[in-house]
Amino acid sequence: MPHQTSASQSATSTNATNVHNIVVIGGVAGGMSAAARARRIAETANIIVLEKGAEVSFANCGLPYYVGGEIATADKLQVQTPQSLGASLNLDVRIHSEATHLDHTAQTVTVIHTDPTTGDTDSYTLPYDALILSPGGVAITPPISGIDSPRVRTLRTVPDAIAMRNTVEAGAKRAVVLGAGFIGLEAAEALEAQGLEVHVVELADHVLPPLDTEIADVVTKELTRLGMHLHTGVAAQSIEHHDTHDTVILADGTRIDTDLVVLSVGVRPDTQVFQDAGLDTERGAIIVNNHGQTNLPNVWAVGDATLSTDAVTGIRRPVALAGPANRAGRLVADHIINPATARPIPQPVGTAIVRIGEYGVAMTGASRKVLTDAGIAFHSIYLHPLNHAGYFPGANAISLVVHFAQADGRILGAQAAAKDGADKRIDVLATAIRAGMNIEDLIDLDLAYSPPFGQAKDPVNLAGMNGANVMSGAIRLWYPWQLQQMRDNALILDVRGAGEYAGGHVPGALNIAHTDLRERLDEVREAAAGRPVRVMCHSGMRSYLAHRILDQAGFDSATLSGGMLTLKAHLGDAAHDILVTE
Repeated sequence: MPHQTSASQSATSTNATNVHNIVVIGGVAGGMSAAARARRIAETANIIVLEKGAEVSFANCGLPYYVGGEIATADKLQVQTPQSLGASLNLDVRIHSEATHLDHTAQTVTVIHTDPTTGDTDSYTLPYDALILSPGGVAITPPISGIDSPRVRTLRTVPDAIAMRNTVEAGAKRAVVLGAGFIGLEAAEALEAQGLEVHVVELADHVLPPLDTEIADVVTKELTRLGMHLHTGVAAQSIEHHDTHDTVILADGTRIDTDLVVLSVGVRPDTQVFQDAGLDTERGAIIVNNHGQTNLPNVWAVGDATLSTDAVTGIRRPVALAGPANRAGRLVADHIINPATARPIPQPVGTAIVRIGEYGVAMTGASRKVLTDAGIAFHSIYLHPLNHAGYFPGANAISLVVHFAQADGRILGAQAAAKDGADKRIDVLATAIRAGMNIEDLIDLDLAYSPPFGQAKDPVNLAGMNGANVMSGAIRLWYPWQLQQMRDNALILDVRGAGEYAGGHVPGALNIAHTDLRERLDEVREAAAGRPVRVMCHSGMRSYLAHRILDQAGFDSATLSGGMLTLKAHLGDAAHDILVTE
């Protein structure tokens, strides 16, 4: 459940009759959504928006695509300007205006305005009846020697994007991206598209750390195909300054000469001013209830700087996504103007997508690591279905994983990577999570089908069928991370064809094609010698069929979820050392 406020908080709901002055600190997604919604439902309110930067409403998700040249001009990134917002919504938008002090007793905000031309400043105080905080976050600066180099840049604002593209157009040839999260990889791809040699450095053991290892491997392979150099499981230790370039030195001793360093290791909530005023925070993030109210009277908060409660795990953390921020801004405005009828802000499920080369990589809900850390018992199913009918040209496989609760089958999370179709399936699964659906419910979803667009059994339906079999016991699964355990304690039965087996297999595995299995059960029984049988194939379908034969013949059998495709993705580079060929 969302954080519940104290009695003083719940007693501070503002009635529409006494809301005249609404002040919003911070624009972009959450703040501007709140201001625009407030105007639409309160025409007579005086609404002032303070933004310390130069842009109050810009497409921050589009910044990497400007750097990469897909968005031709920076003005395309401007969603609204102070002038357009004033004309259409009668909002008083003040840029270059930073809130430096909050007096919640007097209900005033102190503002410093900086003239962008002269640098001159002036200070004034604004009263408010309702205050909405949307301060967002600031880039984390790691304790790296030399991080103050002028060649080190972030990518959070339009000026950041302009400066980075100017650096590229001025002749930069090499770039190092510190951090392989969503923004870091988008920046890396943009710079690679501009012809730069790109190195990506990530402290975690794989790129896009929120992803499960098996889906992240798709990203790793695509980044490598694009020509990028990946350094995972290692930190940047220092940056040396030289006249014509910098050198990034990694903890393993690797030295990388570069013309540009992109800092993208995360953000922290920009809330210190408000903490000083008595605002309750947790690890810097603003604590709010399910209407966005803070502990201070008549003060609400939205966006990246607020603490959200994860809908799946109950974990409390900021969620830096534009969609939840936009929706929260709208609902906060509703609560300020009409508290009796305002809907609560829903708990986020964290749906996100990133383009990596030819692939879309998407996720929703909790990952395997998050679920494990939260102590939630769950099943995982790995599938590799085609994005549309196999007989129609252009069909490609989707790497898909779905996690669901062991107790009741409730869908907990999903991830997908594909050249086409990942977004569609993750959006369906995100909707299923929001609706509280179980894995079996996916079987019955009536999804659009035509050969160019999908299959009669859509990948989402297939996930439901697979998961229903797990819940009923018709399928027992084993997983790639159990490989050594299975090699030590079970017979691994590879039911692919002989040619596939010869092309790469687990050492010691018995190879019997699934079509021959019924006639060779005695051979399996002799080889197993009382041990469990763990079956595998290419993607999981043939091993499922073999498992059903073995199970009904009395064997202790289980099938490798996702087959050799998922096993190789889990092993990564280690697959070359573990698997053998003939």
